[in-house]
Amino acid sequence: MPAPGDVPAAAFLVGPTGEITSWNAACERLLGYAADDILLHSITSILPEAVREQFAIAMQAWHSDAEQVDAQVIHADGKVLPFNLIFVPQYSQSGRFDNYSVIIGAPVARGEETEHELIGRVPLKKMVDFLAGAFYVLNQDALVVMWNKRVEVATKRTPDQLDGIPALALFPAGQQAQVAEKIGAAFTHGDVQVVEADLLATDGSSTPYLLTGSRFEVDERLYLCGMGLDISERRKQEVQLRLRERALHASSNGIVITGCVQDNHPIEYVNRAFERITGYRADEVIGRDARFMAAPEHDPDERSRLRQALKDNREIKVLFRNLKKNGELFWNDLTVTPVEDEKGETTHFIGVINDVTDAIVRTSTLEHALNHDVLTGVASRSLMWDRLEQALHVAQRNKSLVAAVLVDLDNFKDINDTLGHDGGDEVLRVVARRLQSSVRDSDTVARLGGDEFVLVLHNQPSLRYTLRMIDRVRQELSKPAMVLDKEVDIRASMGVSIYPHDGASAIELIQAADVAMYHAKAAGRNDVHFFSLAMRRTSEAAQELEAGIRGAIEKDQLFLAFQPRVCLRTGTIVGAESLLRWRHPQQGILLPGAFIPAAEESGLIVAVGEWVLEHTCLMLQHLAALGHDKLALSMNVSFRELTQKNYVAQIGKKLSAAGLAPGLFALEVKESILMRNPQLSREIFGATRELGIKLTIDDFGGGSSSLANLHELAVNHIKIPHPVIEHISAQNEGADIARTMIAIGHNLNIRVIADGVETGGQLSFLKQYDCDEMQGNYFCPPVGMLELERLLGSGAHPRPPS
Repeated sequence: MPAPGDVPAAAFLVGPTGEITSWNAACERLLGYAADDILLHSITSILPEAVREQFAIAMQAWHSDAEQVDAQVIHADGKVLPFNLIFVPQYSQSGRFDNYSVIIGAPVARGEETEHELIGRVPLKKMVDFLAGAFYVLNQDALVVMWNKRVEVATKRTPDQLDGIPALALFPAGQQAQVAEKIGAAFTHGDVQVVEADLLATDGSSTPYLLTGSRFEVDERLYLCGMGLDISERRKQEVQLRLRERALHASSNGIVITGCVQDNHPIEYVNRAFERITGYRADEVIGRDARFMAAPEHDPDERSRLRQALKDNREIKVLFRNLKKNGELFWNDLTVTPVEDEKGETTHFIGVINDVTDAIVRTSTLEHALNHDVLTGVASRSLMWDRLEQALHVAQRNKSLVAAVLVDLDNFKDINDTLGHDGGDEVLRVVARRLQSSVRDSDTVARLGGDEFVLVLHNQPSLRYTLRMIDRVRQELSKPAMVLDKEVDIRASMGVSIYPHDGASAIELIQAADVAMYHAKAAGRNDVHFFSLAMRRTSEAAQELEAGIRGAIEKDQLFLAFQPRVCLRTGTIVGAESLLRWRHPQQGILLPGAFIPAAEESGLIVAVGEWVLEHTCLMLQHLAALGHDKLALSMNVSFRELTQKNYVAQIGKKLSAAGLAPGLFALEVKESILMRNPQLSREIFGATRELGIKLTIDDFGGGSSSLANLHELAVNHIKIPHPVIEHISAQNEGADIARTMIAIGHNLNIRVIADGVETGGQLSFLKQYDCDEMQGNYFCPPVGMLELERLLGSGAHPRPPS
């Protein structure tokens, strides 16, 4: 193979589809391929496989101009040699592209050229297409004589349309004079000219560009060479900046922007609202530290929080008092936000201020009313939570103690019964005053509701100190009080919890105090109990029981037993009481006493009551289907259930949906429940009377009800309690109460049921004094559905008196 320097020039033809159509002797000598072996083969067959596809695609774009490329060519012996190939497009007379004439230049000896020489061989026209911006050359007539692809894209014009076009035609009419002036200045003065203008596309759209140009000379002719950068994004940012600036000026809130120079924050900008709020003009505050408006000796804690936030470069919202230019104090609701640069360093702070003085003045009275109990004037429940949270924050910082004391009056019901509600209200006011006088001004006395109060004793230095305070409270409360000219003995049970020993949060502390207070009541009342781990375990057991009740409803572990009610005149079953049972997975069958109190305390009694009502209705439907459509069923109801909105109406809907007559259903309500809110009781049972639901007073005879109440409530039955029945002996000893209750019922035309009849002697007594009905184990204990069906089918009668 000849040395590269001795090889004469060679040329061959390549057709439109890339096939080699001619091959001269010089090509044979240079590359080693005979004409017969290479003709009609693709030119890519003598190129490395890795570049063939890319090369074939590139050739399609070389029809208009000659192209010079460096290429690796495969010699016939397999060696790869670098050559300079010049592709010259050839056209037919009709102007159609015919073929390429390919001239093979001398091989380039790699490593002999400097980088400067290598880059210098790249054609200018090819180089400018790599530029990031628009490149153009104008002649002295301001005609476009050279350009890159960026100009074609921006103007959406073809090379033919751009060649020789007047440069001003590429700009909107309103900008042409300005562009013409800059072009003229560049040719006249020779210095660099800069202008912002829009390159106009053929479809009417335009793109903003920053254009530069300067004069240069070629063969004694002057030209203008220029570059343009697309500034669309910058224009958008400028619009946004102007919009934000207008928003800042138009904002009704005061805006202040400060620098961040170590611990100083000089003001750099304020808006008109700032001037209106503070009375200071912008030129009076620019350069001053924003702290100059601070009101001395006011709100030190808030200012300390602000200083720390600025030091930590974090956002903060504070409320404190500042001074206006005229010396007037105003409440400043301030939000401060740090502004970071591209390096993530805080360079400025933006403050948004709002004068809320009028709002604070207007709402101060309302806030006091909302945060204080109307009756006693002490803190409300919501304020108590706030104060307790604040006390815990301070205690955490100071490593001190906080005591929460739950105070519950032991004898308040008796006071209400004796003195009436006016007297009860006065007692609550007396208790509130005594509690406030027993603690410090910094402590909080709050009323939770009813006869329950809470003391928040903050910043307690020691437990001994807390004990002395609580002892002072006890002594003050224990003094008799004169209310409505009567001496009243006030007794209270108190539960105490201590932060951080008994709880880390406000809710945990109150819960612990509540548990301790209930232990004080259970231990005999009028006592103080401090929370302990044993109490916690008891509380956890209660929570476990509550969760178990929820699970019992969801997992269908509840079922009903039925206590038959027997007419003492006919001996037949006239009704039954639905009694709830729990089939506990670990403890077996549980009676209501084991879980109903917990359900009432937690509020789950509502869901339990809904379950009992649903299944009582199902039992009534079942009995009716068996022909026992006159048998009535009753269910017990708690005060919490009664006080639900539209409770009676919901029962009516349930009965109606089940196709049951309201007269087949009875509510059993303890007499003590009725007296908790007599007015509400009258409203509720007025609704039962209108609907036709029967009403039974359970545990009758506690001494709270008046005969007028029984008459107004339209009671259908009263129940003589089981303890009264127990006192009836075979000789009728101790039966005066039972006789009286029977007589009361008959005088009011109310049927009387004896509850818990266990012996024949009791039964005989009840028959003798004409008691209407009975239920109890002497006839039969509570039974399941199948056994009740059997008793009804057999026409069962109670056992004869023994």
